[in-house]
Amino acid sequence: MFAAAQPAAPHSDQLERIQQLRQQRNAVILAHYYQEESIQDIADFIGDSLELSRKAANTDAEVIVFCGVHFMAETAKILSPDKTVVLPDLNAGCSLADACPPDSFETFRSQHPDHVVISYINCSAAIKAQSDLICTSSNAVAMVQSIPEGTPILFAPDRNLGRWVSRQAGRELTLWQGSCIVHETFSEQALLELKSEHPEARVIAHPECEENLLDLADFIGSTSKLLHYSQNDASSSFIVLTEPGILHQMRKAVPHKSFHAVPGLDGCSCNACPHMRLNTLDKLEQCLRTLEPAIELDEALRQRALQPIQKMLELSL
Repeated sequence: MFAAAQPAAPHSDQLERIQQLRQQRNAVILAHYYQEESIQDIADFIGDSLELSRKAANTDAEVIVFCGVHFMAETAKILSPDKTVVLPDLNAGCSLADACPPDSFETFRSQHPDHVVISYINCSAAIKAQSDLICTSSNAVAMVQSIPEGTPILFAPDRNLGRWVSRQAGRELTLWQGSCIVHETFSEQALLELKSEHPEARVIAHPECEENLLDLADFIGSTSKLLHYSQNDASSSFIVLTEPGILHQMRKAVPHKSFHAVPGLDGCSCNACPHMRLNTLDKLEQCLRTLEPAIELDEALRQRALQPIQKMLELSL
């Protein structure tokens, strides 16, 4: 198996420039757990989608630098329209969001007119605007359970998360058939080999993984819940089924424990999200300097997308 190429260590003068620009711009740097280590280390806040959504909604900063992917920066702009929201690389997209085109989804919804639409936050603003409620992997079960029994639910766009949520909530869901290229590429054979090599290790998995892998997991949860579990569980060894960027925070939190990333289907390092890794320190510095590329949204679309996000945040208090 091949190890992913590691970014060069940042120079102290670059970190100083970023710090100066952050202060000059009154900017906050938000970073998802799947960003490269150097970006995680310089961020003001690190988290999963729900945590970062809350930070974006509550920050007093004038500029939000969102080190993640496009739908995350869109969500920040939806919540904070008067703030400048920049994404270091505008091409940092999401295969899951791309798997749910708005026109096709509108047709799908029209075929299920009596359904409440719950959409995973990993979708475009246009899909959020067509939804009744947004969820994250942290709160998806609770969001489904908030809908009265007997009300049919359409869940989009991730079929793997939707299938797992359906089992956990005991509710039948009509699923849009989208998936994440990272979480669908993990190798079951590689996982079994790692379990054989590390029989004492606990297998922890993100619910976006394929069902055959989830069936082998000791614990399933969102990225932040995987982090908390690794800190609090008595085990000293973990096999991690999610994007390997989270291993940096796990190793920082409990350096005496060991963590093993599961490779992709062909033994490669394709479990690293190619979209997340488009953001670099150089691009972060540049977007702080120029305030570009900035996220812009049509106001009518933003207002429609805001409603289901606000409902989620209210239900998540």
